[in-house]
Amino acid sequence: MGCCEGIQMKNSKPGDSDSFCEIRAECTDDVPKSRFKPRLGQTLSVRKWNSAFSEDGHLDMAKVLSRIQRGGVHPSIRGVVWEFLLACYDPDSTFEERNQLRQRRREQYGKLKTECQKMELTIGSGKYITMPIISEDGQPIPDPSNNSDDSEHNGAIAAITLNASPKLEESVTEASPEKEVIQWKLGLHQIGLDVIRTDRALVFYESEANLAKLWDILAVYAWVDKDIGYCQAGMSDLCSPMVILLENEADAFWCFERLMRRVRGNFKCTKSSIGVQSQLSTLAAIVKVVDPKLHRHLEDLDGGQYLFAFRMLMVLFRREFSVVDAMYLWELMWAMEYNPNSFAIYEELSEATNKCITLPKGNDKLLKMYGKFERKKVKIGSEDSLSVFLVASVLEARNKRLLREAKGLDDVVKILNDISGNLDAKKACKEALKVHKKYLNKLKKS
Repeated sequence: MGCCEGIQMKNSKPGDSDSFCEIRAECTDDVPKSRFKPRLGQTLSVRKWNSAFSEDGHLDMAKVLSRIQRGGVHPSIRGVVWEFLLACYDPDSTFEERNQLRQRRREQYGKLKTECQKMELTIGSGKYITMPIISEDGQPIPDPSNNSDDSEHNGAIAAITLNASPKLEESVTEASPEKEVIQWKLGLHQIGLDVIRTDRALVFYESEANLAKLWDILAVYAWVDKDIGYCQAGMSDLCSPMVILLENEADAFWCFERLMRRVRGNFKCTKSSIGVQSQLSTLAAIVKVVDPKLHRHLEDLDGGQYLFAFRMLMVLFRREFSVVDAMYLWELMWAMEYNPNSFAIYEELSEATNKCITLPKGNDKLLKMYGKFERKKVKIGSEDSLSVFLVASVLEARNKRLLREAKGLDDVVKILNDISGNLDAKKACKEALKVHKKYLNKLKKS
């Protein structure tokens, strides 16, 4: 059994980083150009990845992290490497143990999908919904418009009601009360509307099957994570790369689910606050320390809450980079934030995703398995994320222009929008680490 453990890897030519993120010809002028190219001696190559496994499958994660932090991951193995970076699997497990876990997860996803299919026939049909199918009081909306021309199928969907459908009644239990089913179905068309807008410049999403796959994963996730459900603030942007990179739908789902463990707090909103507010507050505190003059200027412009950074934090810079470069940025960040305890903690909390995760401090030997940013966090007991320091570094780099040109919040937004397509992912991460160091040093002196 090879180290790819039965996973179908995407086909790509050596050195071709855009092979599965091909841009439609008519969109080439409208999207940022990709800067990432695999670099010999820096990028984690197929050969280096294979050599990092022992004979029975234990992965030398410290070796892998070191290479990723230098130059990212070769596109042909990006999907399977991401599964480790996002703690889908424990590096200290064998090939066989991971194969068994993968099979269990695929079966679990199959059961979740079947549960959703009982409530909505479109799930798993290769189609998706873009128009409401149910009213807020739970009544079906006749003949809903979606991407299906199959009137018989549409009629079947419209016939499903909360009061009449035997299958749906079976799903309405104490664990999934009627109001939860209504809420879930009310959001299905919103997921569809986002799906058809997501990465629309890619050849990959010219395929209706790929659009439906993205919709299915998001719809199932919305049912599983009822506390968050589906949020239109960027979930589809976070899920899309998983669908592109991992051919098996269940594998893509669990990779997305692990990513959501890291960022789901951003999507949790109340009547009085947005989920990402805590990160925006942290960002304000950081800029106030590292660049007090800029912070005062932003406060004078009524931007002290830093809401202009909302998008960057919510979708992890997806809009500021090309798809390829965003993937590169993500894997650099995840490698720098890697914590070897995450897999065990996530498994223990598999039924309690809304609990706050506090990662335990490791000993010196274990610290070598941490990413360079996470290593410092563990030593000082910090919970700040690298993405916040990345935003702070972007603001710091544009300090002079913001102070000189920004006369209002619209100017701040315009200046930040100008970075789209003009950022280098590796340099951005290096600058974020510098800001983090500067922040810690200033805190010590204060």
